[in-house]
Amino acid sequence: MSIWWSLQLRRDAASVPLARRLLLGAMDTAGVDGDISHELSVALSEACSNAVQHGGGLSEVYRVTASIHGDMCRIEVTDCGPGFAAHPAGSVPSPAPPAPGELTGLLPGGRGLLLIEALSDRVRFGNQPGSGGAVVTFDKILKWREDAALLRAS
Repeated sequence: MSIWWSLQLRRDAASVPLARRLLLGAMDTAGVDGDISHELSVALSEACSNAVQHGGGLSEVYRVTASIHGDMCRIEVTDCGPGFAAHPAGSVPSPAPPAPGELTGLLPGGRGLLLIEALSDRVRFGNQPGSGGAVVTFDKILKWREDAALLRAS
């Protein structure tokens, strides 16, 4: 069995805890182990915070997509900002320099991408083709509680 959901959120600091609570609710309902859910929620919060802070461009929104297929959860956060500056393969990228008038100083940080990498089993940092914008995709192997709804439905 698999589940999938997608959100379009305003580039506003208040959207970060909303995305986090929705993910935690979905993970709890599905029966995902609490420690794994917490790690995913922290990684998601960091990715969303980056989208809010750096994801400007012409759009005031960003997108979060999450899916569970078997024992794997994949989360993707996409924004419409300048994307990531070029970086060597295998290294954590830096956001492109802020555009004039871009939201800055909104959320404290500086280690978000490293945290996402540490809390995930696989991470990909990239840019949307053509239009620009950062794409952060991370995967996590799930552990289940004994009462997991998805295990019973499989």
